[in-house]
Amino acid sequence: MSKAFVKEPAAEEDDDDLAAPPLPAGTRNYMTPRGYARLRDELAHLVKVERPEVVRVVSWAAANGDRSENGDYIYGKRRLREIDRRIRFLTKRLEVAEVVDPAARAATDRIFFGATVRYATADGSESTIAIVGIDEADAARGRVSWISPIARALAKAREGDAVPLRTPAGVQMLDVLEVRYQALD
Repeated sequence: MSKAFVKEPAAEEDDDDLAAPPLPAGTRNYMTPRGYARLRDELAHLVKVERPEVVRVVSWAAANGDRSENGDYIYGKRRLREIDRRIRFLTKRLEVAEVVDPAARAATDRIFFGATVRYATADGSESTIAIVGIDEADAARGRVSWISPIARALAKAREGDAVPLRTPAGVQMLDVLEVRYQALD
């Protein structure tokens, strides 16, 4: 059977959905200035550098003749689809982005987007997290998405408040020790 009549798996078409969780319906994509710049730079790199290079390789490979067994052509076309998919994803994310600079926020002890929060659990362990955009979340660096369960539980709480966090193991109480707004690196 000819490869021309074989459709690629549908899972490959939705790879951009795996990059980050979807935004809640009707909401803006809140981001820090650093996160916005990172996505904008990635989009510019894909459009100005990577995509033209792959197009050049695919054009060269297509000119070589038989495309059915041409690895450069087949891989290049696949890579081109991946790049175009990522460009569409980034464009959509940046279109609905709302940049919020935590360092420019007026001093407050309430927790909102961009806050860096130090809290203690019932067993006495302390943790510090920063509430950032969906595309900036990185648990290893203490960055949690504003739609994550812990960020939603802490939202609008103040220093000194005890906040319930629902976990699979049950309800856990978090004591808010410190709230600050600072530029995030």
